[in-house]
Amino acid sequence: MRFNLSEWAVRERSLVIYFMLAVIGAGLFAYTRLGRAEDPSFIIKTMVVQAAWPGASVEDTLQQVTERLERTLQETPHLDFIRSYTRPGVTTIFVALKGSTTAAEVPDTWYHVRKSIGDMAHTLPRGVVGPGFNDEFGDTFGLIYGFTADGFTHRELRDYVEQARSTLLHVPDVAKIELLGEQDEQIFVEFSMRELANLGINRATLIAALRAQNVVQPSGTIQTGDEKLAIDVTGAFGSEQDIANINFAVGGRMLRLSDIATVRRGYVDPPRPLFRVNGEPAIGLAISMRDGGDILQLGRNIDQAMAKITAELPVGIEPHLVADQAVTVRSAISEFMESLWQAIVIILAVSFIALGVRAGLMVALTIPLTLAGVFAVMWLFNIDMQRISLGALIIALALMVDDAMTTTDATLGRLAAGDRKEVAAVYAFKTYAFAMLAGTLVTIAGFVPVGFAASSAGEYTFTLFAVVTIALLISWLVAVVFAPLIGLVILKVPKNAGSEPGRVMRVYRGFLSAALTARWLTVAVTLGLFAAAVLLMPLIPRQFFPSSDRPELLVDLQLPQNASIYATDAAMQRLDAALKGDEDVARWSGYVGRGAIRFYLPLNAQLPNDFFGQAVVVAKDVEARERLHAKLVTLLANEFPNVVSRVSPLELGPPVGWPIQYRVVGPELGQVRDIAFKLAEVMAADPLTRSVNYDWIEPAREIRIRVDQDQARLLGLSTEAIGSVLNTVITGAPVTQVRDDIYLVDVVLRATDEQRVSLDTLRTLEVPLPNGRTVPLSQFATFDYEQTYPLVWRRDRLPSLTVQSDIEAGQLPETVVQQLTPKIEELARTLPAGYRIETGGTVEESASSLASVMAVVPVMILIMLTVLMFQLRRFSLTFLVISVAPLGLIGVVLALLVSSRPLGFVAILGVLALIGMIIKNAVILIGQIEAERAGGKSAREAVIDASCARFTPIMLTAVSTVLGMIPIAPTVFWGPMAFAIMGGLLVATLLTLIFLPALYLATVGRERTKTA
Repeated sequence: MRFNLSEWAVRERSLVIYFMLAVIGAGLFAYTRLGRAEDPSFIIKTMVVQAAWPGASVEDTLQQVTERLERTLQETPHLDFIRSYTRPGVTTIFVALKGSTTAAEVPDTWYHVRKSIGDMAHTLPRGVVGPGFNDEFGDTFGLIYGFTADGFTHRELRDYVEQARSTLLHVPDVAKIELLGEQDEQIFVEFSMRELANLGINRATLIAALRAQNVVQPSGTIQTGDEKLAIDVTGAFGSEQDIANINFAVGGRMLRLSDIATVRRGYVDPPRPLFRVNGEPAIGLAISMRDGGDILQLGRNIDQAMAKITAELPVGIEPHLVADQAVTVRSAISEFMESLWQAIVIILAVSFIALGVRAGLMVALTIPLTLAGVFAVMWLFNIDMQRISLGALIIALALMVDDAMTTTDATLGRLAAGDRKEVAAVYAFKTYAFAMLAGTLVTIAGFVPVGFAASSAGEYTFTLFAVVTIALLISWLVAVVFAPLIGLVILKVPKNAGSEPGRVMRVYRGFLSAALTARWLTVAVTLGLFAAAVLLMPLIPRQFFPSSDRPELLVDLQLPQNASIYATDAAMQRLDAALKGDEDVARWSGYVGRGAIRFYLPLNAQLPNDFFGQAVVVAKDVEARERLHAKLVTLLANEFPNVVSRVSPLELGPPVGWPIQYRVVGPELGQVRDIAFKLAEVMAADPLTRSVNYDWIEPAREIRIRVDQDQARLLGLSTEAIGSVLNTVITGAPVTQVRDDIYLVDVVLRATDEQRVSLDTLRTLEVPLPNGRTVPLSQFATFDYEQTYPLVWRRDRLPSLTVQSDIEAGQLPETVVQQLTPKIEELARTLPAGYRIETGGTVEESASSLASVMAVVPVMILIMLTVLMFQLRRFSLTFLVISVAPLGLIGVVLALLVSSRPLGFVAILGVLALIGMIIKNAVILIGQIEAERAGGKSAREAVIDASCARFTPIMLTAVSTVLGMIPIAPTVFWGPMAFAIMGGLLVATLLTLIFLPALYLATVGRERTKTA
């Protein structure tokens, strides 16, 4: 005899009541300690490897550094692709791992990269600095403060910001704090080469004297019988004045450095990436949270600490809140909790109306028990409350009460039949428990592709599978252990027991009887509707992930790639001026020479480049964001014609960047450029694209100094000596350091401004000779301009040029790519061998993510079939149940078309999950039919009676699920999934109650009759 869990619960009431209280207590405890975050954490599976070879050209850097590193990096385990960009003397390589790489494998893979590069580093050219590694590319800095100063120097401001950083590092849950826009101080020793030559001063002697006086070295110790005394020799530089006062012996007389050079303190030139807040220069503090922390608690702690810091700041230094993820998360969780309570109220209303007060109360009491259990398990497995897990709770809510409704309905039925309460309470387990469990497992199986999709998108949505699985398993336990005990206390014999069925039931019974009579027509009409849905599917727009509903806008400014950081700063200041006074702008921050720090996990972060600037503009609300978007697009087109600009809201899901991207890949740079030009013409001709641009293409000028080597040797000069002189004079060379408090200040030797920035003065530059004389550079060198690439992108060791564009408002990337595909394919057919055009951007990421989901679908099907075979034990019945699953597509297509929602990645996950929901109802209905037939009824009678018996719980669950989705249906992220499930489940439920009985009678019923 099977063990009856409900019977055990009724028998051990005190123990079960204790368990109820324990579950509620654990749930309340866990709820207060669950981590809060905006998005689920997922690993950015990219490492950045950088190396520098100062003085090398792009060609030499490509061939001698980038190529050698890439050859080694291609041996990396789990490698997806390598992407690199090379500038003169600098190479930056992105090592991207496959989406199937697990979180546990990533650290070991990065260790392998470090080890393999370390083993081959000796093969790099002499003079290469690095390689260096950055595997924390995905760190998120959710809290950013910008400090501005009025009446204070940058150094004074930095001192206060460093103090604030030291204080904030003690705040619990703070993992890391980075400074933004800080500029290192430098002491410049600026001299005239002509004057040094006239005085007979050798530059090398000057450098040696500076280094020798400022050197740090041990001077010994004296040990006596009583103590040990350290000897300290004075002379170290403490300020720029100490440097200015240093004396040199020249021609038998002493000269002070300030007599032959200008000594001044300034900031690194050219500047490092700059940071601006509301149009004002600033220094930023970017704060990241430790893994598993609570961003809401961190936000409160940071607020308290910043209040104390602000109170101690002098008048004139003001901190400004630039980004506050805590506020965003607090608002998002508040909205989702409101949606959750709305869904609970809706489901309870359905239960009370359909089942009555007592039965509705029984269902209602199972909800807090289930939620408490879910919160406890979420806390146990470190699942935070964030966008995906909260949405999963709402999706699972209606599914949670399904089993409780079945138990309640079965108990009421037995009470109406005259059974005692104890017998009626355990009847549901005896009759439906394993069918409910099978249905629950099948529903969970529908979410398996979500949980095990090997991609970044799958990792991003994993907690959808986890939370739904936890909720459904706990809801089954609640339904068979706690619900019977609750029913003993609450339920009574129904007053209308034995009365005639209601109007809805009579209508359904009559319609079902007609459908069974014309069963083949019923099957044909259903199949016709399914075929129509398949044909209408292309009309549904496709989308990967929607844009975020946060009020931020990203404004990208990309100048010509040989532009200086000063030009980028000037462009950002013009943008600042345009934003000031705009009524739709709440605040904004600007990054010059780099992209915004990753303040939002799915942000498409940009690495530092002098020619790039980015502004993060926070609108007052989403409506203001849309107005501001249109204004900025017009402004940038009219006022910044020479800048490649883009205005975009924040993305949801894995970061992509430009929505339309095509890569031209081939072995020869010139040919790749020519193909890219043709590709850009095709894209620009399409009316749905705008702002077509390239990730690199335009060459830049460089000055080529051609040295007459024979003449140089006659003068006693070498290429090394000439290059060293030019670098010192023009750029400046650090010769020593001043130790100033916690800072190290470089002392930079260089020529005066008028000798550094003009080609004419470069021609007359006096080059010192070994014999103490000097000659002008033009005596042994000629000058001309040449063109070269300021940077070159490569992908998997081949030159790669990406042609990218934005799309017109209201369009989706998938639609635009579909429209471009015929012309792109036509161009691809004309390419020489070895060259190809690859689709990138949103469409590539979407296809990759969808492929990872579809790869798990066979596992989903196998689990479903296995569960069904264990439950039904017959191929014919399993086929019947499976045949209903695709019919949900009819409702999905209809709902998405009517609501004008796209079929995106999340909606597809909903469609797959819908399969399990539909099959669950079908399993219980088929089990009921078989039970009725086992009682001696004919096939037709069994089908009608079983369908009528299961009509109320099946429809009740479907209606509860559909109505429970209403709170999240208007949301940007969950809306498409909600509409897909609402439409699909409603239509599929009706077909389950009409089509499945007809198909059963037409196939299995007739077969069993013949056998009999």
